Amino acid sequence: MELGMFTSGYQRYPLERAFADARRFGYDYVELWGGRPHAFAPDLQRGGLAEVLSLEEKYQMPVYVYTPEHNAYPYNYMSGSRLQWEDSMEYLELCLEVGKALGARYTLISVGHGGNTAPRRELWTRLLESLRRLAGKAEALGHKILLEGLTPYESNLCTTAGELAQVLDEVNSPCLLGMCDVVPPAAVREPVTDYLDKLGTRMAHLHLVDSDGVSDTHLLPGDGLLPLPELLRELQEQGYRGKATIELVTAYLAEPALYARRALERVRAMGG
Repeated sequence: MELGMFTSGYQRYPLERAFADARRFGYDYVELWGGRPHAFAPDLQRGGLAEVLSLEEKYQMPVYVYTPEHNAYPYNYMSGSRLQWEDSMEYLELCLEVGKALGARYTLISVGHGGNTAPRRELWTRLLESLRRLAGKAEALGHKILLEGLTPYESNLCTTAGELAQVLDEVNSPCLLGMCDVVPPAAVREPVTDYLDKLGTRMAHLHLVDSDGVSDTHLLPGDGLLPLPELLRELQEQGYRGKATIELVTAYLAEPALYARRALERVRAMGG
């Protein structure tokens, strides 16, 4: 399985450090975090794109997934006024353009929290409207979107494999695909393989970390409760042929290189 580094862990360092370490440690690709100071889409549009493309070339390290920062301040297409929604849509449409320009196969988005007062039917309507618009943009660009489900601690919609499959069915775009981060199914006591069963060929990507089984915390592989060696074998036996990003995030900001190396070595030893 090809394994990628999520560059978010390097946000306290220049982006080049992440590309250099990904190459040095033996990662196959990077999943590029689209936040400041690294790869915020408006910054790339204003001239930063050339720098990222040069890093891809210099280190022979492709950007396979572009993951813009959203679902929090200041962008969340699931919450706020119509004016705020339009602003979020325009931002994510720009992110799709940037993902395409970077040569990424996918731009990854997720489903933010819709707030505590909106009825579920209103949230579902808003989600479908948002994704149909973004899928239309992706189709026009010849690009693809990955939709990631989150934990119930992060979102109040699309937190299970069944909901993710339902929204893909209802949007029904060849440019909108699903993926699995192994933490959300652990948090809701759902098998990771439900994503394979319910998404089928639309299961296009994986975020691989470890979990404490009760929260949205992303742990270094081998430091949590998930039976990752067995999971990797099961995914292979069930026909998953996609890639997996080792998604180390804010818990490892102090020493990203040390943990990025350890994570890759552990996953390779597990059979990944």
